[in-house]
Order: sequence, then structure tokens, then C-alpha cells
Amino acid sequence: MSPGILGKKIGMTQVFRPDGQVVPVTLLKAGPCVVVQRKTPVVDGYDAVQLGLMEFVKASRLSKPAAGHLKKANVEGVKFTKELRIRPGDDDLKPGDRILVDQFAPAQKVDVTGISKGRGFAGFVKRHHFRGGEGSHGSMFHRAPGSIGASSYPSRVFPGMKGAGHMGTQQVTVRNLEIVGIDAEDNVLMVKGAVPGPNGGYVVVRRAKR
Repeated sequence: MSPGILGKKIGMTQVFRPDGQVVPVTLLKAGPCVVVQRKTPVVDGYDAVQLGLMEFVKASRLSKPAAGHLKKANVEGVKFTKELRIRPGDDDLKPGDRILVDQFAPAQKVDVTGISKGRGFAGFVKRHHFRGGEGSHGSMFHRAPGSIGASSYPSRVFPGMKGAGHMGTQQVTVRNLEIVGIDAEDNVLMVKGAVPGPNGGYVVVRRAKR
């Protein structure tokens, strides 16, 4: 078994279990993937594998270093790559090996990592869920943050203070999502619940750590 698989988020829908329960699921186009590079403790100091998601990619869309890296591994049609650590129980993979979605099974738990949707510049309430002040009775404190530092001392704002700013486009991992179904013919993985990122965004699916 490989340490994980790469894919794309298709979207959300719902399925019915045999007992009639409705389950919200996210459809993921998982794989096929190919091993681009293998890191070993002897050469690199750690044990890992670099996977590449196989999809249609024009040669002109790749930089010369990336094209040379793929040519060394004798693979093509790869744009999105990710390095995953080898854990106990994983297979001894080598460059050129294929990884398919059939390595997973229904009812198995997985961790899904993706890049969250970008929300642009957001204020305190939307970005950090601040409560804000009263909305009536002459209040002039509606969506303000409150005190962010004393005037006399330290006369400055400490680094890391929660404030307004860019929201989203961060790496987010959702843990212990249940696999509801697998379509090995179309390389589709159905996981229960929501997955970070927009439709069409790249994701990494790994076996749950805990």
C-alpha cells in the first residue's frame, strides 16, 4: 500500500445507505498517480516518495527543470506533485510505479489535505469570528475588535494579534473522514463530509494517522 494518493475535488452530493440514512459526501478524482522520485535514508536522510497526478498537461506548461525531472523518471503528463513520507506498512515503491484508487476500501478512515478557498481581505468578525458590539441603543461599537494594546505600555501592538487581513488560501487538513464508496473504473473516491478547497482544487488523501 502506498502512503497516499493525489487527486482533485469534483464536488459534493449525497448518497443513501441501505437503511435509508442520507449521507453527505465529497467526490474526489483520486489518481491515477505515478511515482516520480524515491527518497532513501542513505542518500537523502529520510524515507519518502514523490507522487505525481497523471493528467493531460501540455509540455509548454511545464518549466524546463520540471520537464527534466519528469524525464529522468521516465514519466509524462504530470503537473501536480507531492512528497509523502513512507510509514511502517507501506510498499517499497520505485519510480514509474502506478498508484490507483483501489488501494482504499469502504469504511476506511482517511485524512484529506487541500488549500482552502480564498476570501480576500476580511474583517475581524468574518475572519476570526469576533462577536462585535451591540447593534442598537446608540452603540458605536459594532464590528470593531476592541482593545489590541495599551497606550502607556507597551505602546504598540504585539505580533500575532488577531486582526483584519487576508483570509483563506491556507493548507487545511480534515482528519478521519470515512470512505463511503469507491469507483475504481472512473478513479472516484467518495468520502463522508466536506473537503477543503474549491471544486477542481488539488487534494492529498492519506490513511488516517489516528
